[in-house]
Order: sequence, then C-alpha cells, then structure tokens
Amino acid sequence: MSALEAESSISFSHIALVASTAELFSKTVDFYLSLGLSTVRQTTHDRPQRDIAHNACVVSEAWLHLFADRPENSITLRIIHTTGDEVESKGDNDKIRIGLAALEIKVRSYCADSGPEMANTASSGLCKLASAMLLGCFVSRRTRLTPSVVASKTIKEILTSGGHAFTVHADPKVCSDRIATHDPLGNDVFFTLQANSFSIPPSPEVKPLKISEPGTPIEFSLETRTLQKNIGILTSGGDAQGMNPCVRAVVRMAIARNCRPFFIYEGYQGLVDGGAKIKEAKWTDVSGFLALGGTMIGTARCKAFRELEGRRTGVLNLIKNGIDALVVIGGDGSLTGADRLRAEWPEHVQALEQAGLITKENADKYRTLMIVGMVGSIDNDLASTDMTIGACSALERICESVDAILSTAMSHQRAFVVEVMGRHCGWLALNAAISTGADYLFIPEAPPSKDDWEASMCKTLKASRDAGKRTSLVIVAEGAIDRHLNPIKAEYIKDILSTRLGYDTRVTILGHVQRGGAPAHFDRFLGTMQGAEAIEAILRAKPDTPSLVIGMLENKITTQPLKEAIELTGQVAQSIEGKDFARAITLRSSAFSKQLKSYKEIANFNPDSKMKLPEHLRLRIAILHAGAPAGGMNTATRSAVRLCLNRGHTPLGVHNGFPGLMRGEITEFDWLSVDGWTIAGGSKLGTNRDQPTPQLGAVAYQLQKNGIQALMVIGGFEAYTAVLELARNRSQYPAFNIPMVLIPATVSNNVPGTEFSLGSDTATNVIVQATDMIKQSASSNRRRVFVIEVQGGNCGYLAVVAGLSGGSTTVYTPEEGVDLSRLQRDISHLRSRYTKELGRSEGRITLCNEKASQIYSTDMIAKIYEAESGGFYGARTSVLGHLQQGGTPSPLDRCRANTMAVDSINWLQAKCWEGMDVPNEDNIRLPADKLKRKYFPPVYSSSSESAAMLGVIGSEVRFTPVEDLVMQTDFKRRVPRAIWWSAARQLIDILSGVGVDIEHGGCTAVYKSCAIDLTADDLMRLYGRTRRLSKLGGSPTAV
Repeated sequence: MSALEAESSISFSHIALVASTAELFSKTVDFYLSLGLSTVRQTTHDRPQRDIAHNACVVSEAWLHLFADRPENSITLRIIHTTGDEVESKGDNDKIRIGLAALEIKVRSYCADSGPEMANTASSGLCKLASAMLLGCFVSRRTRLTPSVVASKTIKEILTSGGHAFTVHADPKVCSDRIATHDPLGNDVFFTLQANSFSIPPSPEVKPLKISEPGTPIEFSLETRTLQKNIGILTSGGDAQGMNPCVRAVVRMAIARNCRPFFIYEGYQGLVDGGAKIKEAKWTDVSGFLALGGTMIGTARCKAFRELEGRRTGVLNLIKNGIDALVVIGGDGSLTGADRLRAEWPEHVQALEQAGLITKENADKYRTLMIVGMVGSIDNDLASTDMTIGACSALERICESVDAILSTAMSHQRAFVVEVMGRHCGWLALNAAISTGADYLFIPEAPPSKDDWEASMCKTLKASRDAGKRTSLVIVAEGAIDRHLNPIKAEYIKDILSTRLGYDTRVTILGHVQRGGAPAHFDRFLGTMQGAEAIEAILRAKPDTPSLVIGMLENKITTQPLKEAIELTGQVAQSIEGKDFARAITLRSSAFSKQLKSYKEIANFNPDSKMKLPEHLRLRIAILHAGAPAGGMNTATRSAVRLCLNRGHTPLGVHNGFPGLMRGEITEFDWLSVDGWTIAGGSKLGTNRDQPTPQLGAVAYQLQKNGIQALMVIGGFEAYTAVLELARNRSQYPAFNIPMVLIPATVSNNVPGTEFSLGSDTATNVIVQATDMIKQSASSNRRRVFVIEVQGGNCGYLAVVAGLSGGSTTVYTPEEGVDLSRLQRDISHLRSRYTKELGRSEGRITLCNEKASQIYSTDMIAKIYEAESGGFYGARTSVLGHLQQGGTPSPLDRCRANTMAVDSINWLQAKCWEGMDVPNEDNIRLPADKLKRKYFPPVYSSSSESAAMLGVIGSEVRFTPVEDLVMQTDFKRRVPRAIWWSAARQLIDILSGVGVDIEHGGCTAVYKSCAIDLTADDLMRLYGRTRRLSKLGGSPTAV
C-alpha cells in the first residue's frame, strides 16, 4: 500500500498509547500534561478491564485532550496501563511519531493611530506552546490528525525541566529549526514550524542526546516576504449587481500578488470615519460573494467627503492603515471624487505633517496615492466603455418583469407603459425595448423628432393593433425628454393612450427592482476580470501614472486615464442639454447608434413604410435553422422577418432544417407569424444536425422552385459545414449561386470567425444559476465537492466562463485535457483547504466539459476525488445536459440576435443587388460549356465572398467568407484553432486558491495581464473623427 493510500484510508477518534508499567504510565501522562493537554478522565479500575481493541487488561487509563480554538486542531490521547505480556512491543513499527507545529511567533500589530512603521512587535518569546499546533500523529503508515497545544513556557524550557533529552535540527521545509525528542514510551515527538502539512517526512534526526545545561530558546520565524502594496477597496454611489464579484476578485488577486487588501466599509463615509470602518480583508471574507447582489461592504452618501477637511481626515485614515493604493467601484461621481482626492493628496500629506498628525517618515513614505476605478453602474453610462458592471443584470431584471407583464397584457389586450432607470443614458431602455419587442421607446439621447410626438405614437401603435397584435408596450427611460428638453413621463403617456386610443393602459415603474437580485453571468465575469486587472494596474503603476479606470472596449479589458474618461461621460449630458443629440449618441458605445436605428426599423408594422423598396429590388429570402437549438434563434428570425416585411422583401421560413428544405417545407411569413418570438427559446422553425450533402439536388430543386434569391442559415458547426458544402458545389448547381449568410447560434460557441454565438450567454447563465444552487447544497453539507458536467463538445468555452462566473475550484477542458498529475494537484488543493476549514467548510464545485477526457469521465473524476479525500470531503456528480439548450434567451443573446439579423439582411441585400448586374455580352464569345449571364436567374452570385459567416469580433460585426475560415478551423475536433478566453482560464485557479499562500500571500501561478493600456490621446481619437484604434483590433477608419 502506498503512503498516499494508507493516509487516505485511516482516521482516528483518538490515539491510544500503551504503557506496560505503572511508572511508564505515570511518566507518560505527566509528559503530555506538561505540553498543555488537559485531563478529561483518569481512573484506576478495581479490577483489570478487558480491552478488546488492544487484546489486553487495562489497570489504569487517562484520557487527555488538547483543547483548541478550532475543532480540527484538537486531539485526544488515551494512555492505558496494561497487565500481562500481550502488548509487548514487536518493534519500531508500533511506535508513534507526533509532530507539534508552532504557529507564527513574531506578530506585527498596528496601533489605531499609527502606520505600519509605527507597529508594535509582540514579544518574540520563542515558540511558546500557546501558539503551537499538533501537526501529525503517524502510526507506522503516517496517518495524521491536526489539533493545538496550549501552555506558557517555551518548548525547550518544558523539555529541560522535565529532564527530557532533545536535539535541534534544520527544518528543510521552513527557514527555522525543529526540536526532536521522545516521550517516555519511546514515541518520536518533534516540534516544527511547518503547520497543516499533509505529510511530514521521516525524521532520522530523532536520536536524542542528553542535554544537561539549559540553552538559549529556539526562535521560530516565518520566511519574510516583502509586501508590495496595501490596497484599500470601497464601493460608492448607487449599488450595482457585480460589485461583490469585483470586490472578491480584488481581494483575492491582491493576496495572490502579495499585497494586503483592506475593506473600507460604507464607501467614502467609512474612509472619513476610519477606525473599525477600515479592516484588513482575508481570503475567506469574500467567500460566497459571487452570487450576492448589491455590495457587501456597503455604500453611503458622504457630505463630509465633499469638504476639504473631510477628505483630509480620509487621507489620515489611509496613512494610519498604511494604505498606498485605492480601488474605487462606483459611478462617475464616485470616480470623480477619487481622482480629486489623488490630485489633492500631496497638499493633504503636507498639512498633516505640519499639524503633527503624521511623522516626517510617514509623509515621505506616502507622497503618492494610486487610484484605480471600476464603473459599477446599472445605467451603462460611462462613455469610454461598452459595458459597466451591473448593467447586464439590471437588463435581466427588466426583461424578467416585462416578460411577465406581457402575458397578462395579452390576456386583457392591455397597453403597458414601463418606466426603467436611466437619467442621462438610454442604454437600459433601448436594450429592454429590443429584448422584449416593445412597440415604442423614449430615451434621453434620441427624443421624438416631431413636436406632436403623441400623434405619431398613437398612429404607430394603432397600426400594430390593426394588424392583429393584442398588446401595446411602451418603454420609457426615467430621463426621457422631447426635443425641447421637456420631460416625458409614464403617466402622461398612459393618459394619451387611454384618451386618444381608448386602450386599457397600465403603468409599471420598476424602480429598485432593477438593482436587486443575484448578478447575471456577464456581470460576474466582467467584475472578476476587471478586479484582477485593477491589481495588475496598481502594481504596474509609477508615481506619475495618472488615475486609471478599468473598462471594456471591443470585448477587451482596457485601462484608461480616469479623468479623460469622466470628461467624455460628462460631454453626453452637455450634448443633451445643448440639444446636440447626434453627438450624445456618438459618445455612447459603438453599438448604441446601430441598435437604435435597427430598433426603429423593426419595432412596428408599417404597411406604407417609406422603407419599402422598388419592386425590382425586392427579394425572396429564406431563413433556415440548422444544428442544435440555441437561445436567440427565434429572436434573430423575428428581427429578420419584420425587417424584410417593412422593406418589401418576402421572408420564407424553412421548417426542420435541411431535410425540411429538401421536402419543400417552406412557408411565407407575415407580421404576426413571428409575434412573441423575441422571448421564445429553442427553435420555432425546427432544427436538426442533418447535412445537405446526401440530397444536394433536392436542395437545389427547392431553391429554384420557390424562387429563393438569398439564404440565411442560423445554427452552429453543422450550419457552418452545410453552408461551406453548398458554396463548394456552386459549379454543379446554379441554384447555389445566391448570397448565403450564416448567423452563429450554438451554446458551445465553437464556430470560427466569431467571439460569440447566439445561445452561449443563455447557456452560461443556466450553468451559473445551477452551480449557485448546487453549491448551496454542497455548503449545507459542509464537506462536499460537486463535479458538474457541462456541454461544449471539444470547446471549453462554457466550462471556463461559467467556471469563472460560478466560482469553480477548477475546470477540466478538452484544450488542457485531464491526467493523473492534474488530478493529484487538484486533490491536494482540496484536502489542504478542507483540513483548514473543518467545521466551517464551504461547498465547492468543479466544472468538467463533456469531452475533457476520453478516459477520465465526470463520474470517474468524482470517484477519484472521494477515494483520495482522506475522509475530509465527499464528492458527487451532476450532469446539466440539455438544460443548457433550453429556457428563455438571455437579454444579451436577444440583443445580439437582433443586431446579427439586421446586419445579415443588409448584407444579403447588398450582395443580391450586386448579383443582379447583367453585363452586355452580345459581342462576347464564351466557351461552349459556359452560359451568358442573361440566361441565369435575376440574382446570381458565384464569388466566394457571397457565402459568409457573420461574426461578432469585439463590438464589431464582420462578414468572413466561409472558405477563408477553413484554415482557422480544426474540422476533426469541430472547433476554431484560436481562442480568446484564455485569460479567464488563468484566473479560475488563482481565485480559488490553487498555488496561493492564502494565509501569508503570494502565488506560484503566473498571471499574464490581458488589459490594453489606452492613453488620453487614444480616447480622443476613438471618440473623435477616428472611430477605431489599431491596438483594439482592426485598422483605423475615418467616419
């Protein structure tokens, strides 16, 4: 049996030590009592009692217990005196090796009114047993327990006073010595600084030499590490979901990078109050933060911080706690306050020194304060970032509420006016309108173009009702205005609809519901990534580095100068006040104006629309679903159909994928046929994985028979290979020479040419919600690990992003594979954590991709986990399966679907019109095997560019010919060759503590920062005439 197997197969309720004489019994009891154990029971029996376990007669016995502050650090000894020769020792294998581990002796403490350099150092009275821990009891096969010892003398004094021989030896594990001795029974006993180790190697040095003279006590000290920074963390302004995941990432990344994080409770108020409001944050303080909404460290308005003296008091409190960097999570007002504090910092330090409140040494040491901000705002109102922490979760709350409202509205044919947050920013309202299929929208950046907007609204809503729609939904931002800056309120809209149209109208003001609830996956992901990069930015910063804000542009984490980012945000409100609404929209994210334009095109039924195209430019466009179902398929279909109808095109629905196309299962869509599809999951058209290859002739026949001039395919890898096959057979089938576009829709997110596929965000949310519930179950059982199997095929995207958002201990993906060394590392980590958390353990989860390994299945990994647990935890499995493909699409998938569908129709139009050009070939002689263009259908596109994949790269939509994607595809594994989410994989292990010295700081793992540093000039170019930066990807283009 191996040492590992033996260790995992034995556990003790107590340890029994057998003495063959009364003298040995008495000496052994005295020995262990001198080490701080307490007598629980001691008795001498009237007549010897037969002990079956030891096959001996017990004359006397003593039960000694080592009481500790934590149960896992306690131990019980049973010392017995037996009669007869039954228990005669058979050799050294019957001996026990007991290790006592001293905890940290030199303790640094801080006075409330002093900084670190003014710290009091506790007495370094060497290795007092009051700070010692029994590390291991090894019965021949080195099985161990972990309790604590309490006493007041030094180890050497105790051993010397008792006449016990001992020796001193170098400890190879730590920078100190260890003491070795024997108890009266001959069991090895040694004292070391190596606490909570799983195995202590054999100790050949335990050969006691008699020491007659007392010597100098032995000092035990931990290896000294140089702390990099003391970092304060505060949340300020309005709360936003995702703040807690951000705080968690900052704390844990700070510890991993050997910094000391400090909570500053209640925002700037806590900074001014100081004292107990500023507290060092420990690793376990942020356990469970991922699933919690709001901010667990609090936020409050602080009038005192607006005054100079209040800010100076805050500076003093920071210096007292040794804090030289500050992470602020809040809105633009909170970040402006932080930047102002930094600008005034030298003045405050000088004033505090002159007033005698800090020493010159303090003043010299704290000449600068580094500020890094992150935007926690549900409004998504920072101009220089595509998404702020909390915005996606708030949108989820809105859509959940409106989806519920629509069901009751349809029952009663009612109209609803729903007010959402957004005083100066219409992002929430716009994306909610797109995600719920609202009929009308009011936002601050784009007020109605006419003074009599009421009449226009009534006309639009009536047209939809006349077409057969049973409900009317109006979304209004709380800051909505008309073009003269007069506010537009929900109650006023209700009155208009009731009086002019006679609709039964209700108003719903969602209010603070939008701020509540658990964070959505994307906010957890964004907060975690930005929190980690905030620490990296602090460590890279120099004294002259400006205050920074962590943002996201083009799906890339960025660091930006805070001052300029806030100034750009302020320009939005200024533009609105100056009635320069076009500039206000320009200052929003690059997708904002495109979303607004597309919403206006598809929101309402316009039979007499000015968008109607001339007859000769109108097209017959087929829409087909292929592959597995994914959230957003129906939303994309609805947007495409309604845009086609408003432009005069004929949209055709192909049912049941390519087999349905072969059978001619094609119907013409009208406006109402896709009503309600925005919030519908799965595939309303029906989908399957079948390819067109077996019946290409049948496919060509149906395309010709139905006069299809363009094809939109919505699906995953099967859809990609199908479009590629059609494009490659154009020379044989003229009907395939039409523009074809593929909209990626697969939960696995495994198609090339795009960073996001429809359905992947919905599936990730399902996984994260499931892991929250499973982790709750695991936590209730205290010591339990769940191995959760997720989908993804040979692509680990779902496992990685859901693992980071759900707080997975680790993840197993096909890209990395699974082997024994990896499993050993993970088991070692789990055992290490659970041995330190006995009695207060948290549940843990591990995500395993369905194809992470052909050998190590999810069930096998769980069994290995449990078999090697040493009894510290149990393991269970959970297979989420097709839950990941179902459910209501997430708002993010709905919005992406709308954008993709509109861009696809625009692209198909352009390619079809190009293919309508008929050159003059009257005087041209062609080869006998070629026909002139005039003999082909009106739309004829044979170029490779006319069969393309629509991809979302950053926030840009790109069309890439499917033939060009072949070199980027691993067809055997059905995945793209390049991945963009590797940075997230790095963080999973670090933030779960793998390789991290949780107690003292530092990490063996290396984190490679993924943030792109932007300068003030970069921001000016990005929001000036040049709308793109090469460092974000793509070449600059002029507007």
